[in-house]
Amino acid sequence: MDVEAFKLQYLPYHGKLYRIAFRLLENVADAEDVVQETYVKLWEKRDELTDLHNPESFCVVMVKNRCMDILRSIQNKAVLFDPIKHERAGEQTLIDEMENRESVALVENLMKKLPEQQQLVMKLRHIDECTMEEIEQITGLRAVNVRVLLSRGRKAIREQFNTQYCHDHQRL
Repeated sequence: MDVEAFKLQYLPYHGKLYRIAFRLLENVADAEDVVQETYVKLWEKRDELTDLHNPESFCVVMVKNRCMDILRSIQNKAVLFDPIKHERAGEQTLIDEMENRESVALVENLMKKLPEQQQLVMKLRHIDECTMEEIEQITGLRAVNVRVLLSRGRKAIREQFNTQYCHDHQRL
């Protein structure tokens, strides 16, 4: 495959690949790096790409896999997840604020214990506020799979949260 054929075939996917990488990594520089790395790998294997039936899907999977590698290497990154969505009228007492922080920390730790795909889907839906369609596109999963992962992730967090939070407060 020559340069012009490569450009015609693969450069139109640049915007989509960048959006996927950015959604997953939440960092402009990292997303740009992932897309650039993907294009380098595609170029290096350009002669093997002529048999692809769906080059766009192939590119999306490459970007997604690279992003997942990066996310795995950043396991210590804190995941912000606020289980307390409502605000009370007036000021919170110091005790309430401490309990809320403790709850958030517990939910963050529980999310880290979920299977990788559940973590990703939960993060995309509840932290990044992605639509179901965006999650399907980013992950490559079907809608039914996304719903199942969300349901199982929510259930696991809810059960573990209630068990651990209630257990911790009974000791006081």
